[in-house]
Amino acid sequence: MKSKTHSHGGNGHDTDGASATGGGGGGGGSCSSPSPPPSPRRHSGISHCRRRLRPVKSISNRSLGTLAAGIMTRRSLRYFFLLPLLYISGLLMCVGPFSAFIGGPPLPGSVYRSHEVFRHLWPAMESDNSSAIVLSSVWKYKRKLREHKACPNLSALHHEQFASPGLNGFLIVEANGGLNQQRSAICNAVAVAGLLNAILVIPHFEFHNVWKDPSEFGDIYNEDHFISTLDGYVKVVKELPEALMEKHNYNISNITNIRVRAWAPVSYYLGVVYPILQSEGVVRIAPFANRLEMSVPPHIQYLRCLTNYKALRFSSSISMLAEKLVNRMIEKSSRSDGKYIAVHLRFEEDMIAFSCCIYDGGKAEKLEMESAREKGWRGKFKRKDRIILPNLNRVEGKCPLTPLEVGMMLRGMGFDNNTSIYLASGKIYHAERYLTPLKTMFPNLYTKESLATSDELAPFMGYSSQLAALDYTVCLFSEVFVTTQGGNFPHFLMGHRRFIYDGHSKTINPDKRKLVLLLDDVDISWRTLKEEMEDMLSESDRKGIMVPRVRKINRKTSIYMYPLPECRCLQQSMADQIDQIRHSE
Repeated sequence: MKSKTHSHGGNGHDTDGASATGGGGGGGGSCSSPSPPPSPRRHSGISHCRRRLRPVKSISNRSLGTLAAGIMTRRSLRYFFLLPLLYISGLLMCVGPFSAFIGGPPLPGSVYRSHEVFRHLWPAMESDNSSAIVLSSVWKYKRKLREHKACPNLSALHHEQFASPGLNGFLIVEANGGLNQQRSAICNAVAVAGLLNAILVIPHFEFHNVWKDPSEFGDIYNEDHFISTLDGYVKVVKELPEALMEKHNYNISNITNIRVRAWAPVSYYLGVVYPILQSEGVVRIAPFANRLEMSVPPHIQYLRCLTNYKALRFSSSISMLAEKLVNRMIEKSSRSDGKYIAVHLRFEEDMIAFSCCIYDGGKAEKLEMESAREKGWRGKFKRKDRIILPNLNRVEGKCPLTPLEVGMMLRGMGFDNNTSIYLASGKIYHAERYLTPLKTMFPNLYTKESLATSDELAPFMGYSSQLAALDYTVCLFSEVFVTTQGGNFPHFLMGHRRFIYDGHSKTINPDKRKLVLLLDDVDISWRTLKEEMEDMLSESDRKGIMVPRVRKINRKTSIYMYPLPECRCLQQSMADQIDQIRHSE
């Protein structure tokens, strides 16, 4: 019997930031962005050099002099390293973020001047008749093939590691956040269930006042496919047995809830959660976002791969419309052999408010942002301990790119006005004003709203995660993906693209710290900007094939953003299955 779930505090926000729209969020780097707990503080190298002097009964004058000289030398060396650091820190304090308070000049790149730069460059940009970049030849770097150990027989893996799944009880998790934070929670839940040899109940989704999406698992993902794909590895059921529900008065809130800290290690689950699971037969973990560290045993890591890239298939209603949108983008891109660019734009009102950045809207923008912050996060931004430094946020690359900035960047990289662009976003802040320059640079600009009919979109309106799933699919199959603000949506997409595109993310990930400096110069030439943008594209190409070093299970980077090498065997297995289907046709 199903029971209504109850919300439980917790993080509520995607690491993406704030938005309820725009493909599930993306705001990494705001003035108050929720983030994982800091790593344990490391002791300074200087403190390790300190030693307590042992008392001695008598010291000669010569020895005393030598000792004093040694102490002075050590202190001198210490000051030699410390003084420059103190000087630089002082300089930053005076000239940097606090320069506004003392009347000094603003830091380079700290003020939004992109609209002025565009007015200056547009004539040269419009008259530029140099050959445009061809979409099919954007990505020049290829991943070097290395010799790998032969992949294990997957059926043998069933028997060796997952002989009798689900013997120890039931696991219930409540996933919070936007689409891709929930996706992360689902993958981690499967991994934890495999670790504890527990039966996983289909995860519940927590309703949050930011996303305002009441969707349940089955509204977004295909439940039956999820269960059947994981069969043999982790047993999954849609609901708890009647006897257990009756025991807890048909209210899952009565089930023991374990509040697990973020990035909890395997040892915590085995030492704390496992005994409770065995004694009570069921445990609940709420909230459940980023509650398992990245470093886990290989067979558990494989469960993350299997879940993310095979078991999680969007529901039929989402998949059908998403496929139509992809096909329509291919048709609209006939001039480039059906290839198009997808841009994940995070310029919604709540994202701008959350970032605490300032653009060119003056007093009206300031009042709107203050109202949006109060509405979305109440008094969080008015606490006495919170210092908001918009200029510093921009210098550090933490401000969402405007449509105008994205357009200038892409034109500078060599994409001409015949390029088809899909815009994955929520409701753009003052869309008519901010989208106009982008449409001027790229007339072939499309969104899910312009590609689909109102009747086709009607069932998804009001469900931000379902709309984000449509954006996710169109972005996944683009030739070029552009991320503008970080967060879970682009991180999962980049990982998914690495998985299906032979290790290359095919993603433009701009260096925003460099970009704001370039767009701060209102006298910059079109040629100079083009050279810098071409270098930035080349750097994205190079980084797109990077694979982090993973020694045994000591992984620091996200497996969802860098799925290789751990997901290589699944990648190979799925590729072999596709080849078999093609040859049988």
